[in-house]
Amino acid sequence: MDIAPRTEMPEPPAGAEAGTPRKPFNLLRWYAWVSLAIIVSVAAGLGLISSRFIINESVERDALLTAQFITSIADAEVRHVSIPNVRTMGELLDPRTDHSALPGVAPEARRKARGEFLDHIAHLPDMLLANIYAPDRTVIWSSNPALMGKLIDGDDDLDRAFEYKQRVSASYHHFEQARAEQKFVTPPKQLFIENYIPLFDADGERVTAMVEIYKEPHDLIVRIEHGLVRIWLAMTVGAGLVYIGLYGIMRRAARLMAVQQKRLISNETYVALGEVSSAVAHSLRNPLASIRSSAELAQVFDEGPAQRNIDEIISQVDRMSHWIRQLLQSLRPLNDEAVAVDLPQALQESLQTFAAALARSGVTVDLQPLPAVQVLGQPVLLRQIFNSLIDNALESMEQGGRLRVEVVKQDRRSVTLRLSDTGRGMNERQRRMAFRPFFTTKQGGLGVGLVLVRRIMERFGGSVRLSSSVGHGTRVSLNFRLALSS
Repeated sequence: MDIAPRTEMPEPPAGAEAGTPRKPFNLLRWYAWVSLAIIVSVAAGLGLISSRFIINESVERDALLTAQFITSIADAEVRHVSIPNVRTMGELLDPRTDHSALPGVAPEARRKARGEFLDHIAHLPDMLLANIYAPDRTVIWSSNPALMGKLIDGDDDLDRAFEYKQRVSASYHHFEQARAEQKFVTPPKQLFIENYIPLFDADGERVTAMVEIYKEPHDLIVRIEHGLVRIWLAMTVGAGLVYIGLYGIMRRAARLMAVQQKRLISNETYVALGEVSSAVAHSLRNPLASIRSSAELAQVFDEGPAQRNIDEIISQVDRMSHWIRQLLQSLRPLNDEAVAVDLPQALQESLQTFAAALARSGVTVDLQPLPAVQVLGQPVLLRQIFNSLIDNALESMEQGGRLRVEVVKQDRRSVTLRLSDTGRGMNERQRRMAFRPFFTTKQGGLGVGLVLVRRIMERFGGSVRLSSSVGHGTRVSLNFRLALSS
């Protein structure tokens, strides 16, 4: 017995259920979330950078002004006291050198000169704490008496100021209880600034004292807060406008892509149908022609009971030939270039063609005055549009009625023509299916008339819209592009 080899089926991917359809890729949704994340990230990054820049620049500016102010006071007080052999204020600030550094200078004079400078330091605006350090890191004066005489170790900013002989500034939001030099009499409420300002000897090479100032500049803090609010508000509004603008562009692009994709699918469908229909039509034409010729020949020689059947054969052959012509016409490529067509003239020619049929059906035509305008299109194709719509209106008004033709809208670029009938109308399903190929409500119809109308209108940059309800007739609005706006 032969045993057929077993074919193993591939297992579905993990987490995927067999038969579950994959959701289509939604470009607009993905773009909305990804662009939102990117824009928010960029805006937040720019906001943080700008905020940090504003704070740092403000702190640096305040520290520079404070340093310049203290240096100027020190120089002014030295010139004011006029003590012999004293060239800088830094030489007077350490009380431990009152009796040894400058012989011949009374300690009282040194204390007096030093007191003037320290009094200015103690009354600086917005000051929280002021310390003055000797080169050995000992606090030789402080606005907090409890710190005087203490040796400060492990202060990196203080060591850096002494080592590099440069001003050092930093901003803080919370003071550290563990730092010996941050013993504020009045604790800060918000942002506070720490400045280290070196005082040099007369040669400018050796640091003789280091002034440490803690400030809480309320006016500067208010200005910084206002600046930050404006920065973040501008970032938020800018990011929102950028997102809305890009989303609007992408939404419009997505709609355009959807329309183009729909048109591409429709064109591919028409091409396939055209190829099949052409092959079928050409195959049927010769047999139909032979059948009709034979029927006509039989009609000449046979005048008996079969005459009625022969007439029916000819009628059906003619109807099938008409279907074939309609099918080929609706599916052929529309490659004609747009030219200026007189709209009232094309409409009048179609109405004249159907004048007899309208009269037989008891349909009156209510033709409103039309503006003398030229639209983009082809005369033959424009008449084909009106012929299809008038034919549909006749079909729906078997017991008579009224066909109204009027212009409902006109501007510099387009004109909208509406044809309204009082026929039986269509229900919601029929209205939705009206522009689909081969859908018809007419007895013996092929269902390509409205399809051809839409194709012609869209080919020349126009559009068609249909509204209808059962018992209240049908209204077809044709929006044409004016030839002058092309």
